[in-house]
Amino acid sequence: MIVPSEAGPSTSLRTGPRLVREDALPEHIHYRDDGCDIHPHCLTCPLPRCRYEEPGGLRALLNHGRDQRIRALRRRGLRVEELAQVFQVSRRTVFRALSALTGEGEKAEAPSGRLRTGN
Repeated sequence: MIVPSEAGPSTSLRTGPRLVREDALPEHIHYRDDGCDIHPHCLTCPLPRCRYEEPGGLRALLNHGRDQRIRALRRRGLRVEELAQVFQVSRRTVFRALSALTGEGEKAEAPSGRLRTGN
């Protein structure tokens, strides 16, 4: 709220405290926490981000976690065929997961420590 200065009809203005309706404050509003088909309540959901806020939705969240586990097991020396069997995905999906994680700035390494080539 802008209030004219007490000095008279001059053009200087000062700002006063802004009044807010009490019922407009967030602590006085009851929010529904209906959750989704993954978890019944948003506030206690185990997902790191809401499935509706994540580009790609729930599938992207689940795939990212799976891809990180694939990479960790690959570093321990599991072969691509073993990873595909453990995660019940195709070999191509394992390679896709490894290359997607490689795109985050790290090089994919073979279990022996040699750099993996494209061949």
